Amino acid sequence: MQSSKRGNLGTFDAHDWKVGIVVAEFNTDITGQLLESALKRAEDYGLSRDEINVVHVAGAMEIPLALQHLAASGRYRALLAIGCVILGDTPHFDYVCKFATEGILRVQLDHRVPVGFGVLTCNNKEQAEARAGLGSEHLDAALQLAKVLEG
Repeated sequence: MQSSKRGNLGTFDAHDWKVGIVVAEFNTDITGQLLESALKRAEDYGLSRDEINVVHVAGAMEIPLALQHLAASGRYRALLAIGCVILGDTPHFDYVCKFATEGILRVQLDHRVPVGFGVLTCNNKEQAEARAGLGSEHLDAALQLAKVLEG
């Protein structure tokens, strides 16, 4: 796995924030681990499970519309997209990754709501499994950006 150096922004008190998480069910063995990692990390911010709305969708292509629906409600300080797309034998992978990525970016920019990008785009199952615990970092990204936008 590629190594990266992560900054240490630290957690903060977000106990009164509402967060929305959209989780794709395709490759649920991976997306389930990403979700669990994110929910565990949410506790470090003081977020109660009652303040987190988890929405399940079929696959990565459905994530942007579900995020757009949540963002348009105006109830959420941050959102998180969780999915896993694994390269297959056809160009379908390229289209799914492109449209999911562009859709998620559009939601973030159009609605000015931070969206943590937790959609894994991997060449194989082993790469996905190696990254399945990174949901916490994707949540960190969304919450930290939400805090920046406050000030």
